[in-house]
Amino acid sequence: MLKSYFKIAWRNLSKQKMYAAIKIGGFALGIAACLLIFLYIVDEVSYDRQIPGGDQVYRILGTYSDNGKLNKGTAWPAPLANTVEKDYPEIEKAGRYLDSPGWGDGGNSQVRRSDQTENNYEEGLVYADQSLLDILQPHFIYGDASQALTAPNTIVITRSKAEKYFPGENPVGKLLVLNNKIDKPYRVAGVIEDFPATTHFRHNFLITLAGVEFWPGEQTFWRASNYATYVKLRPGTDYSALEKKITTGIIEHYFIPAMKEVGDVNVATLAKKAALVLQPLRDIHLRSDGVDDGLHHGDIRLVWLFGAVAGFILLIACINFINLATARSAGRAKEVGLRKAIGAQRTGLVYQFLSESLLYSLLSFLLGITLAWVLLPFFNTMADKSLTIPWQAGWFAPGIFLAAILTGIVAGLYPAFYLSAFQPVSVLKGTTTAGSKSAAIRSGLVVFQFTASVVLIIATMIIYRQMGYMLHKKLGFDKEQVMVIQGAGTLKERAPELRKALLQVPGVSNATVSGYLPVEGTRRDQNGFWNEGKRELESELPTQIWIVDQDYVKTLGIKIIAGRNFSATMPTDSQAVVINQEMAKKLSLKDPIGKRVSNAWTTYTIIGMVENFHFESMKQSIGPLCLRLGNSPDIVAVKTHTADFPKLITAITGVWKEFAPHQPIRYTFLDENFARMYADVQRTGSIITTFSILAVIVACLGLLGLSAFTAEQRTKEIGIRKILGASVQNVVILLSKDFLKLVLIAIILAIPLVWYGMHRWLENFAYQTDINWSLFVIAGLIALFIALFTVSFQSVKAALMNPVKALKTE
Repeated sequence: MLKSYFKIAWRNLSKQKMYAAIKIGGFALGIAACLLIFLYIVDEVSYDRQIPGGDQVYRILGTYSDNGKLNKGTAWPAPLANTVEKDYPEIEKAGRYLDSPGWGDGGNSQVRRSDQTENNYEEGLVYADQSLLDILQPHFIYGDASQALTAPNTIVITRSKAEKYFPGENPVGKLLVLNNKIDKPYRVAGVIEDFPATTHFRHNFLITLAGVEFWPGEQTFWRASNYATYVKLRPGTDYSALEKKITTGIIEHYFIPAMKEVGDVNVATLAKKAALVLQPLRDIHLRSDGVDDGLHHGDIRLVWLFGAVAGFILLIACINFINLATARSAGRAKEVGLRKAIGAQRTGLVYQFLSESLLYSLLSFLLGITLAWVLLPFFNTMADKSLTIPWQAGWFAPGIFLAAILTGIVAGLYPAFYLSAFQPVSVLKGTTTAGSKSAAIRSGLVVFQFTASVVLIIATMIIYRQMGYMLHKKLGFDKEQVMVIQGAGTLKERAPELRKALLQVPGVSNATVSGYLPVEGTRRDQNGFWNEGKRELESELPTQIWIVDQDYVKTLGIKIIAGRNFSATMPTDSQAVVINQEMAKKLSLKDPIGKRVSNAWTTYTIIGMVENFHFESMKQSIGPLCLRLGNSPDIVAVKTHTADFPKLITAITGVWKEFAPHQPIRYTFLDENFARMYADVQRTGSIITTFSILAVIVACLGLLGLSAFTAEQRTKEIGIRKILGASVQNVVILLSKDFLKLVLIAIILAIPLVWYGMHRWLENFAYQTDINWSLFVIAGLIALFIALFTVSFQSVKAALMNPVKALKTE
């Protein structure tokens, strides 16, 4: 019997090629989209799942409520890890890491073997405790996992870096030189497997913290926060209860006494505003929104969003199947009537129609998987992933087969029960109106399809509008034609000489030496500031303090609106600062020039004030900033004014080789670095755009099928109207207007949904584009045009048909 069901199903599929193509094609597109998004979601939710005992590992977050805004961070004082491990028996181990650029050799460095002279630029260098290795438990290939970072001047490297620097060797005991510090080489104490792509901790060089002190007393100092701290809890620990204990204990016994020592006025309110939070390791990648940790992580909201988009696309494809199956009920009504008249039971008819649905579903899944396989490389590029279809996984084939069966059943249930319910007497008498009873349902489903499509169209437009707003908004500095030369830190005191040499190159208008630039990935340093003499009266103002030279402001085109810039001829400028407007505002300095401000170490005289400029992502408001004169030779930024960049780069490379003959030049451009800050938003926009187009295509396939059916159903009516004088235009309007009404209803329903959703999304950005009515009008017109074009294709075809041909069978 089953063979008979599928044989009939195949026969019906062969007879109705256009409708079969629309059903299978729409299904296949939906399945391909769902599979790609499924692979993306699986990758996102699999982060940090491979760490043994990872469900007991937590990262300590700090939260601080400031004027209704909740700030979150991961930076802690150096002694916190040892303190929580000592004071709280529920904590089995605690470990720290520090990867900020500019701190010793962390962040990025020039690396070479001690017996070689050529440097290599490397990223992913991090200072770490041995206890952090004990917590994360990376797989050791060489070395003692329990002792690898216990001795001073030791380093653990990954397998890929071991192969790069010591190919075919066991590197344990060999020496690496970082940043040309030949007097302080690091001994390789272990080699570990590369951290997988699905972990937030992906460092290639782990430098020991044993014996490290970045300044005298730093490892016991509670007033500077720089280290990320992780803890592993003992089994059975209630982490929520522990969270409250350590918040109370650490703040009362350590932070408050440290603040009282210096007369900090925040002591009275600290316990009410601050808290220590234990964030599960497996939540770090997806649930770190608003956490200032310097990591590139995902967003659980995007996972849900992409999952919803996939569901919408598949649902739209299922709706196409239901609509077309019920719409073409006339062609099946007599078949049902005859089958019932000769004794067929309704159950058998249901099985017959479900068999057809299953056949469509199986064919669609085969085509959809093939499409996903073909499109996967493009999707990987767009999403910045390395996804693969898990052909060898034991769950994949059974899972796909089960999904095909379930999808086929779900999509076919309503048509099966609807078609099998026809009464044989009514059908054979010709009193059954084909498809009439389901017209309202079909209309509702078309409205749903286009509502989802319009929502995606408008969302895409707003995402790209926000992207353009961020990339083209006035920043307060000039990012164009600024060449950023990395790795100048190895030159140390010779970096200013390099700057002078570069100024002699034709096409170079200015240059500055500073590791602090207004883009992510460069140095940051935050101090608490207050007006001189008011430490015990004012709350300290968290302020970025950047070390720059006298040409920094001019090179980056930052506007001085009061006072003056630094001058190389004025020795007193070594104790001077240039502040931004926000710092002046927060310290209530209406006329800041000549005023003095203090941090925990010294007091500075304000000699200038610059216009506010964006030095972080626009997801954050512009914060207080002060510039001080000094040497920070990590980066040389070169302002150029030439159209012949190949010639300029050749000349600059020649100058670089004179200063660093054993270190290849590595450069980028400031505008490129700035754009990379928003790569995640660009990726989101690209993914949403792609799947929006797919959703619209699938919806239009359904509309095409329904319009073809409508035209076919009204063939004789069209013929009569044309004989009586109706024009092609009249016929097209007749066949199109009902569908366009449905699309208009969809647009009206979509507007409030997308307005609410995108307002919530834009809340992530301190600086936002406007959502105005023009976007909704444009999106509505796009949807109407697409629908009209789709429907008109069949309408015009029907209108141009010879009326004699339409009526000759009457």
